[in-house]
This record gives sequence, C-alpha cells and structure tokens, in this order.
Amino acid sequence: MFSFISTFLVAVALAMDAFSVSMTKGFTQKHLTNPQILYYGLFFGGFQAIMPIIGYFCGNVIASFVTTLAPIIGFILLLAIGVNMIRESLSGDDEEITDEFSFREVTLLAIATSIDAFAVGITIALLNDPILISSAIIGIVAFVFGILGIFIGKKIGNYVGDKFQILGGVILILIGVKILLGF
Repeated sequence: MFSFISTFLVAVALAMDAFSVSMTKGFTQKHLTNPQILYYGLFFGGFQAIMPIIGYFCGNVIASFVTTLAPIIGFILLLAIGVNMIRESLSGDDEEITDEFSFREVTLLAIATSIDAFAVGITIALLNDPILISSAIIGIVAFVFGILGIFIGKKIGNYVGDKFQILGGVILILIGVKILLGF
C-alpha cells in the first residue's frame, strides 16, 4: 500500500547528498546566476527522479551488480571533483580557482548523488508502489533541496570568505566516503 509520508521521508533521505553538494557549490561558486541555480535543482531533481524508474524496470536482473558498484561509482566521482577543487585552491593563484558553472560538473555531481535512488526503485518495484508518483516526489524534493542548498551555501560563503574551496573539496570527498561505506 502506497504511503505518501514514507515516500516523502525516503525522498528527503535521498536528497541529503544533493543538498550537501549543492551547499558546497553555493559557497564555492559565488557568481552563480539564477538560471544556473535552477540547473542545479533540475539536474539533482531530474536524476533523483529518473534513477528509481531505471531501478524499477531493471529489477533484480542487474540489481545486485549495480547495487554493489553504486557506492564505488559515487565515491570515485565525488573524490575526483573534490580533489580537483582542493588542487585548484592550493595552486596559489586565486585567478585559477574556477568559479564558473559547468554542465559537465553538475551532471557528474547529479549522477554521483543519485545512484542510491536506483536501489530505491528496486524497492518500489518489490513493494508494488506506483513508480511515477514515487519518482515525482523524490525528484521534487531533490529539486527543492538542491536549490535551498545553494542559497544556504552562498550565505555561509559570504560570511566566511574565499578559502571555502578547500573545505568544499573535503566535504565532497567525505560525502563520497559516506556513500562508499553505506551510511
């Protein structure tokens, strides 16, 4: 039996990684425009909505394979982006630190933070819950959390200063470790 409250709580749990990552981007990318912030929300929400659908239809055929590799893939993507942020920050040349929006980066971040939604899709199939309603709820929550994270991150970044690039990279790596360890 479908439960809106349960699905909403799962959506909030899934959106936490997207929220953390978008908050990091908010305090490291000070010149994001409103359309770019909207892209973050759309990418995070879109990938969070699509992954359960893929998991739902793939079912048990590839479930164990992808479920086993999902944490590793998420970790590798977040590690690479985090290490790059730290490297740019430590380069000593403030002009080199990228404060530019990148569709490639937002896509990789959205994929890395939504892989666990694939497994949720498998669970939705096993529970015989409606996949489109569940995916819509998951996507909307991730969209909202993604945008809120950026705005909160921008506020934090304004108060603390420019060296948040290192902290942002460390946070992305820690999120990757969290995903890898299954927390």
